[in-house]
Amino acid sequence: MRALLVCSTALLAALLAVSPEVVSAQMKLSPKATAPGGTETRYFTSIDGLMDGNADVILKETRQGKTVTAAVLDVCYPVAKNSERKDRFVVNLQVAGQNLTGTTQSINEKSPVSVKLLRKQSGDTFEFRGQISIGQAVTEVTSPDNSDLSEKEFQDNQTSDDGITSQPKDFTDVSPEAIAVKVKLDAATEFLKSLKGQAVEVTLASLNVGCDALRAGEQTINMSVDPERAAALLAKFKTMPGVTAAGWTAGMTEMDRTIRFPAADWRDGDKINRDRLAAAVAGVLSRTLAAKPVSQSFNPATGKLKLVFKRPNQDHPALELTDTIEVAGLVSPDKPGTTDKLMLWIGSPATTTSDESSGAKLNLSDDASADEEGDLPDDNGSLEALVKELKGQRWDADKSVWK
Repeated sequence: MRALLVCSTALLAALLAVSPEVVSAQMKLSPKATAPGGTETRYFTSIDGLMDGNADVILKETRQGKTVTAAVLDVCYPVAKNSERKDRFVVNLQVAGQNLTGTTQSINEKSPVSVKLLRKQSGDTFEFRGQISIGQAVTEVTSPDNSDLSEKEFQDNQTSDDGITSQPKDFTDVSPEAIAVKVKLDAATEFLKSLKGQAVEVTLASLNVGCDALRAGEQTINMSVDPERAAALLAKFKTMPGVTAAGWTAGMTEMDRTIRFPAADWRDGDKINRDRLAAAVAGVLSRTLAAKPVSQSFNPATGKLKLVFKRPNQDHPALELTDTIEVAGLVSPDKPGTTDKLMLWIGSPATTTSDESSGAKLNLSDDASADEEGDLPDDNGSLEALVKELKGQRWDADKSVWK
C-alpha cells in the first residue's frame, strides 16, 4: 500500500512538472449548469386590448421553474381617450396559483388602481383574463397567445437613442439650429418656464411626456435656435438644475440640399454678414427661378432665412396670374467652434398662385399636395448655380465626404 501511495505521489508530481495548467484545470469543479427549476426572470411587453390597445405594458415575472413567485405590472396609458397626456402605474402583484392581484395608485393623477388577472399557460404561450380598474373606469382583459421574453431579450429591446450629440465633429449628422436637452421630470416644468421670453422655438411634440420618459424619469425637449447662439445656450443649459444631457440633434437641414463654402468673403470680424449672403443667394435664385426678389428676412429665434419671389404665371398668361415663390434657407458654420467654412441649406421652392391683377379677381384653390411643390428639375439648376457663385462643395452621400 505504501509503495502504491509513493508511486501515485510521484506520478502527480511528474504531471505537474510537465503541464501544471492541465492538472489545475482538471482539479477545478465544472461550472454548474442552470438547474432545472432554477430562478429566472421573464417579461411580457404586451397584453392585447388593454386600454383599447393604447396601453404600453410591461409584466415582469420571477419564476421558480414554471411557478411564478413574484410579478410586477407596469402600465403606461393615455389619461383620456385620444389624449397625448400619459399616466402610469406600477403594482406588485400577489401570486396565488394562477391568480395575480394587486392595488396601487397611478403616478400622475393619483387614481386608485386595482388589478385582478387569471394567468394560464398552454405550451409556450400564455393567456391573461380579468379586470384592471383605474378610478371609475374598468377594463376587461382578454388576451390570449402571449409570448414571454428573457431578461436579455427584454433589455436588448429597451435600448433607445435620445438623438443628442454633445460634441459633434461637424454638422453633417446633426443640424446646426436643432438642439435638445434631457431633463429630469421633476425639473422639466421649471426648465421650460425659464425659456419664456427667450429667442428659442420649442418643438410642441416634445412637451408631451411619453411612456419612455415616464419610465426613465427624464424628458427630452427639442428646440430650434439661431446657430450662432446654439453653443452658448447649450453651455448654459448644462448648468441648469435637473439637466442630464444637452447637445445638437436632427433638424431642418438635409445634406443633399446643403453647400459648404469658404467663410472669409462673408464675414465681418467674427460675425457672418448674413444680409449680404442672403442678397447674393436671392440674386442667384432670381435668375434660376426666373422670378423677381420681393423680400428676405431671418427669423430672430431660429436664424431661418425666408426668401420671397414673384413671377408671372405661365399656365394661362392672358389671366395675368402671379406665382409667389417662398424658399427657406439656413446659414451656419460647418461645425461647432472655430472654422473657416460656412454651410448653406436651401429648401425646395414652395409656389402659390393668385390673381393680383387690377379689377375683379379670379378665386383660385390649389389641390396639389406638398410633395408636388418644388418639382422643377433640381430647382432649375439653383443648387449648382449657388455652388458656383459661392465657390462651394456639395455632400457626397455615398462616400460621406464633401466633393
